Amino acid sequence: MHEFDYQNGRLYCEGVDLAELASIHGTPLYVYSEKTIKDNFKRLSSALSDLDHRIAFAVKANSNLSVLKILNDVGADFDIVSGGELFRVLKAGGSANKCTFAGVGKTREEIEYSLKEGIYSFNVESEAELRFINQIAKECNKVAPVAVRVNPNVDAKTHKYISTGKSENKFGIDFEFIENLYSKASQEFKNVQLKGLQMHIGSQLTEVKPFLEAVEKVSPLVEKLKVTHGIEFFSIGGGIGIIYEDALASGKKDWWDNKDPNNKPLTVEEYAEKLIPTLKALEIKILLEPGRYMVGNAGALLSQVLYKKIGTAKNFAIVDAGMGDLIRPALYQGHHEIVPLIQDAKDNQVVDIVGPICESGDFFAQNRELPHLEEGDHIALLSAGAYGFVMASNYNSRSFPVEILVSGNDHHVIRKRQSYDDLIRGEEL
Repeated sequence: MHEFDYQNGRLYCEGVDLAELASIHGTPLYVYSEKTIKDNFKRLSSALSDLDHRIAFAVKANSNLSVLKILNDVGADFDIVSGGELFRVLKAGGSANKCTFAGVGKTREEIEYSLKEGIYSFNVESEAELRFINQIAKECNKVAPVAVRVNPNVDAKTHKYISTGKSENKFGIDFEFIENLYSKASQEFKNVQLKGLQMHIGSQLTEVKPFLEAVEKVSPLVEKLKVTHGIEFFSIGGGIGIIYEDALASGKKDWWDNKDPNNKPLTVEEYAEKLIPTLKALEIKILLEPGRYMVGNAGALLSQVLYKKIGTAKNFAIVDAGMGDLIRPALYQGHHEIVPLIQDAKDNQVVDIVGPICESGDFFAQNRELPHLEEGDHIALLSAGAYGFVMASNYNSRSFPVEILVSGNDHHVIRKRQSYDDLIRGEEL
């Protein structure tokens, strides 16, 4: 469920008319629904209520301070992958003891900063990293809490760029090496505390089978490590997929009932139902690290059609947003549903939606049948709340877009549009 829908032919987010937002603040413009973010957190937590669990939002999905504050206020923990993300969590009112620090390339500065602030756990991705954390902790007269990330070699069957749980991926340590590494760490690394075990097999998973396969494979290892090393948590990662195609309809209450029973998307209720029996038997705290699920369908990118170009091979609608604002279609071949902010009775047209950046890869849709668009019309690229603004760039010296949070009938600017002076801030002649 989400809070984007048409009211009298005009697209709204909660109680706010998006065409009016575009008129007031200009485009490109990111808009997020506070209610959707809160509802997604509560729905997932409720589905897992039979477990001792903590939900750690993956900050890399959307790191705006206001988004982090919303999640902190409803009780979320945080999954971070940099010192900068820890800094953001702290600025948003969170605390380091609610953060797990993942990523394969932690620096000395990041490790020292995290230890100083009291990080809950480092998710360690190599023996070399474990040794380095132990060394730094010793120098700081600290004991570093750690959880080794196991690579269960499970194929999540997602895009190759967001698959993380196979042996050829750079993430985690091979399943076969884990027990020996825990034994070695307990004997040789006196400045680390073996606090848990972590895994994450990939992102945007749309069926429960890979999750279940991974949990069932790793659970016996968790049971052993509980006995031999007293670990206190098992982190099963994130990866729950969202609706990208038919995204607008997915906000309607009866949408699920009308879907083909053989082609229904994964829900958190189905996810929980399948995983809880195995996880509950472990009698250990379960951590989850969702990102996209929490914020993906809570956001949209608004853009305006600048020009129409009719060619012999293609029809183009050139818009004012580009791959520097939302890179998923260019990077992952990611699909975003595109809808006009104001509906009308015009016929559909097959068109490419392309941006202004000087790259052929700067497109949002190719050969897409869409309502006929005219110059000056505004569109929304839905399901853009995750891996949208956070992956933005200033390529072609284009300014970052404005970000707006909608709360009921009110809206708030939560990031101002970048000025030209902002573009060169920090540079020197």
